[in-house]
Formats: sequence, structure tokens, C-alpha cells
Amino acid sequence: MHGSPKGLLFSTYCPILAAVGVAANLAVIVILSRGRCGLSRCITYYLVSMAVTDLLVIITAVILNRIAGIYFPLSFLSITPVCSLCSVLNYATVSCSVWLTVAFTFDRFMAICCQKVKIKYCTEKTAAWVIATVCTLSCLKNVFMYFIYEPNYITNNIPWFCSIKLIFYTSSAWAAYDWIHTILTPCLPFILILLLNALTVRHILSASRARRRLRAHSNKENQSDPEMEKRRKSIVLLFAISGSFILLYLLFFIRVLYVRIAGVKYFSGSNFKESNFILEESGIMLQLLSSCINPFIYAGTQSKFREELKNGVKYPMSLIVKLFK
Repeated sequence: MHGSPKGLLFSTYCPILAAVGVAANLAVIVILSRGRCGLSRCITYYLVSMAVTDLLVIITAVILNRIAGIYFPLSFLSITPVCSLCSVLNYATVSCSVWLTVAFTFDRFMAICCQKVKIKYCTEKTAAWVIATVCTLSCLKNVFMYFIYEPNYITNNIPWFCSIKLIFYTSSAWAAYDWIHTILTPCLPFILILLLNALTVRHILSASRARRRLRAHSNKENQSDPEMEKRRKSIVLLFAISGSFILLYLLFFIRVLYVRIAGVKYFSGSNFKESNFILEESGIMLQLLSSCINPFIYAGTQSKFREELKNGVKYPMSLIVKLFK
């Protein structure tokens, strides 16, 4: 795997992604939990929960699954029951991350487009309830994935590695479960985020035109509009998060549809000459990248977040300087 340029790319990508993803998401959790970024408690709940699940995706999917498989292929993690459990955790954390992005998008849709319902829905209590429900259902949905694997071989009564059972592709029950699993993650979230963003854009354009006409009649068209500025920042954050999700999950979405429509199997080898494997691996790489992109979005769109990040970087540096004085 490591001999070819493609193999080298895949094997070096994961350690870099893990290092960046763990550091970035931990920084987000610490900074946002302090509540000094000017965001409402409701938004903060969603963003912190998304950072936690993204961190778990990095740990389960990147570190325990891919890095361990590449660099420590005969470790304890390669025993079939452990490998199956890691796979379930991987699917569950990815599902949580995806559906929390949907929940955040829906929350911002309600806040921007449904002013009458906003007061009741966009609250800390509702956010906490939605987050708990999403995470619980995501875990329950993916428990069954534990039973789709069988060992590649058995040595000294120890089953090694995880291979998808043939019955997974031939059984009507497993086929139905796989279709439901595919629809729930990532097909339905992908469609919902596109739909919610389209409705939000339409509402924003309509509201902006009405507000400009109203301010023109009041002779205030040249004055700043604090309400529109506040709404603009919220919209930029929403579209940056959901837009990056759509772009980074697009290839993974195409790959899932291709497997189901073309009737091919998910690849379990590492043959870089196979176009199916390249498509699958590239889609997974971009999907995993989505788990560490949000911290950079916050840094790029939120000035107070940047300030807190700078202060966090300066503090240990100042301690080091004092130690050497």
C-alpha cells in the first residue's frame, strides 16, 4: 500500500487529519464552552455538540480505524469483535455529526424564517433535547452494523479483521436495512440541508427587499442596520457550515448511490488500480475532512472566536517566556 504514490497519499493523509482534527475540535469545545463569542446559548449548544461528535469521528474513524489499520495491522483492534465494535462506533459518530448539522440548519431556518415559532423553538432546552435525541437514535440505528461482519481468517481460535458477510448483499432483510441506513445517512440529511438552505435563501431575499423598501420610505437607507448586520453574521455561519458539508459529502453521496444502483460491493481491499476503490476511498477522505473543517469556518467568520483563539495561543507562550526570564 505504501509503495505507490496513491498509497503514500492515503497513508499520510490520516495522521495529518488526526493531528489537525483533534487539536482544532478541542480548541472549539474549550472556546465555545466559555461563552465569550457573542453567540446565543442555543447556537453554542449545537456548535459544541457538533465539535464533540466531530472529535469522536476523528478518534473512531481516523485513529482507531484507519491509522491503526495502516500502521498497526495486527493489533488488538484487528480482532473481529473489537473491529466490529469500532465500526459501529464509527458509523454512530458519523451519523451523530451529520444529523446534528441538519439539526443546526433547521434551528437557523426556524430562527430566520419562522419568527412566530422562533421564541419557543430556538431555546437552550429545545437544543439540549434535540441533541440528546439525535445522538440516542443515531447510536440505536447503527447497533445492527455489529452483526454484518465476519472474520477474514481464524488463527489459534482468534478471529482476525472484519469482512462484510455475503448474506449482507443477498438477504432481503439486510438489503432493506442497508437501504434505510443509506437513506438516513447521508441521503436524507443531504437533501434536507439543500432544501432548508434554499428556503432560507428565498426568505432572506424577500425579507431584504421588504426591509430596504421600508427603510427607503423612512429615509434611513444610508444608515447602518444593526438587525440586518446581526442576521448577516448568522447567515454566513449557517451557509459556511452547511455548504462545506454538502461539498465534502457530495462524492461520498455519489459513491453510496453508485453501490446501491450499480449493485457492486463496498471495497474492503487496498487495490489502488481499481477505480471503484479510488472512488470509495476519495469519498471517505473528503467525508472525514468535514470533521475538522468547522473550526476553520468559525475562525474565518466569527471575530470574537478569533480573539479567543489568539488569547488561547498567547497564554501558554507568555508562560514559556516567563519561565526563561
